[in-house]
Amino acid sequence: QVQLVESGGGLVQAGGSLRISCTASGRSFSTYTMGWFRQAPGKEREFVAAISWSGGSTYYADSVKGRFTISRDDAKKTVYLQMNRLKPEDTAVYYCGGDRNPTFQVVIITRPSSYDYWGQGTQVTVSS
Repeated sequence: QVQLVESGGGLVQAGGSLRISCTASGRSFSTYTMGWFRQAPGKEREFVAAISWSGGSTYYADSVKGRFTISRDDAKKTVYLQMNRLKPEDTAVYYCGGDRNPTFQVVIITRPSSYDYWGQGTQVTVSS
C-alpha cells in the first residue's frame, strides 16, 4: 500500500511562484508514474502534469506548459510541482496521483482513473 501526502500549498499573488510537494510511503515509488491534477470548486478534476517512473519523460497540460515544472527525487520519495507566473485561474486543490503502470502514454497519464493512489490534496489560491 502507498500513501501520498501533499504539502506546500498556500496563498500567492498573481505572477508569483509556489512549489508543492508530494511525499510517498512504501517501497515502490521509484517504479510509479506520478501525476499532478487539480480541481476547482464545481469543476471536474483536471490533469496538470505527469512524470515517468525514470524521470526521463514529462507531459503538461497546455494551460500550464512553460509555467509549471514537474520533477521527482526518488531518494526522498517525493514529486514536486514548481509553479511560476501563477494566474487566478490556477486556483484549485492540487492532488498528486501514483500510477503503477509504467506505460507513459498521453491517453493514460492524463486520465484520473488511471491512477491507483491519491493524496488528500493541497489548496493553492492565487489572488488577482
